[in-house]
Amino acid sequence: MCIVTILDLQGAQARLNCRRAGRWASERAVSLGLRRIGQQCEGSGKKYRSRMHIESVAIIVDDYDEAIAFFVDALGFELVEDSPALTNDGRPKRWVIIRPPGASTAVLLVQADGDRQSAAVGDQAAGRVGFFLRVDDFDHSYRRMVEHGVRFLSEPREESYGTVAVFLDISGNKWDLLG
Repeated sequence: MCIVTILDLQGAQARLNCRRAGRWASERAVSLGLRRIGQQCEGSGKKYRSRMHIESVAIIVDDYDEAIAFFVDALGFELVEDSPALTNDGRPKRWVIIRPPGASTAVLLVQADGDRQSAAVGDQAAGRVGFFLRVDDFDHSYRRMVEHGVRFLSEPREESYGTVAVFLDISGNKWDLLG
């Protein structure tokens, strides 16, 4: 249940209660000469237009199978999907989705297609740490990754936000392992 707050031309506020307040409430408010000033979903205490989350992020790789092996075997990710697909111009590709166990945000592995994408492999964050993997058991995860040949650029260190060590993925992108 969401509450949409609207403001009439004289500045008085009114609230509309609806299950899916979004577009209908906004269109109805405008047709009545009212201005929508916010939406609050029950229990959140915060105003925003609608619930949202990042579903996936893409990482450009040189080879699907090598990337799958790295993320699944070395990092412990789950292979969610590996399906044939087509590019926008009809050429074959694969739709490869991985994610850490229990996570809602996934990683879409995309194989470089052309010079521009090939140039971005391993440099998606322009040399900065661009990805952050939070784990419950840092020591176990760190040992597992080292045993699988993951290249760490720094030794684990303690920071105010927990233990951290920087590592490279199979393409050369920098990640923080956080515990």
